[in-house]
Amino acid sequence: MKGIFLFILLFTSIGLCQKSAITDTGEEVILYKDGTWNYKKSNLDNAKNIYYNKRKFKKDNKSTFLIKSKKTDAAVWINPIKWTFNNAQDNPDAEYEFQLKNEDAYALLITERIEVPLTSLRNIALENAKIASSNIQIVNEEYRNVNGNKVLMLEMEGSIEGLELTYFGYYFSNRLGTNQLITYTSQNLFSTYRRELSNLLNGMVEN
Repeated sequence: MKGIFLFILLFTSIGLCQKSAITDTGEEVILYKDGTWNYKKSNLDNAKNIYYNKRKFKKDNKSTFLIKSKKTDAAVWINPIKWTFNNAQDNPDAEYEFQLKNEDAYALLITERIEVPLTSLRNIALENAKIASSNIQIVNEEYRNVNGNKVLMLEMEGSIEGLELTYFGYYFSNRLGTNQLITYTSQNLFSTYRRELSNLLNGMVEN
């Protein structure tokens, strides 16, 4: 299953997938590599209304192994009994890839040095995902306090080549760069793995 997931997972770096432009009527739009475009303003309006969860999320006590980014100050505490990790090979934009041992649940840590405002990350992440899955949609979103950092949580669902997928990720940015920790599995397995995926996400810290 891993090969299928990594083949169809086309999340990429935040800063490389689109460009902004102004139409002859003054509307700001986002241009994509495939030649399509979308209005930017309507997406930004959606981003302004994201709920801020007052709960404080912290790393799990069993997450004892720290994996540090070589590009930014992001790091991830993992439970080494539950998760394996490697330098990413199948996705050139990712720095590390993770797998829940002997299970069909995966994650990618995507890092880059460009700083992107947190209010923009929601729209960029969604538009990037649409390049791989035109029917993808956000089903849950909120800001969270994770180990003292404000992060954006996005849960998205979409289909790629007939496979129904759920993406569950954290996004944050600061002066040292932008970071995406994205977990993913099939929609029918998401409820089974949600707790383990949450534990991995909650291990995301600034190093």
